[in-house]
Amino acid sequence: MTDQEFNKHISETKIVFTSVALKFTSDWQDAQDLLQETMLRVYRSRDSFQEGTNFKNWGLMIMRNIFINEYRKRKVRGNLMRPVELTAMTEKDEVSGNDSGEQRLFANEISSVIDGLDKLYSVPFSMFYQGYEYQEIAAHLRLPIGTVKSRIFTARTKLKERLRQYA
Repeated sequence: MTDQEFNKHISETKIVFTSVALKFTSDWQDAQDLLQETMLRVYRSRDSFQEGTNFKNWGLMIMRNIFINEYRKRKVRGNLMRPVELTAMTEKDEVSGNDSGEQRLFANEISSVIDGLDKLYSVPFSMFYQGYEYQEIAAHLRLPIGTVKSRIFTARTKLKERLRQYA
């Protein structure tokens, strides 16, 4: 497909992409962000587009996957990024709010368990916890992405084992 044909497909479907992005996000700014990310990925993967297939559906599938991945990321990281004190309080709403000493001990215990992990696992896990993506961690640590994912998974498993008493 030539650049001219590709640009023609983009201009023909941009209104549809915009309306679907707005439907997904229910917010104009978020829809514009989703649309921009979709257009970038469509452009990057234009070589994988097969002639004779439906361009609109191909692009919308890319948009849908981006939206789902971002939703999952926000859902997981939204809980991870909350302070431990807030997490503990929302899980124990029926308990009085005067047990901040217990919460501090709990937060300190979690921090010490994370610090107690081997650096091999704690560094990638800490970077992931701070919001870095797998590709960024892999590039920073000069490791294959599969190794990074494996180490983060192992770190989670070890943390679950060591923090089982708090579950």
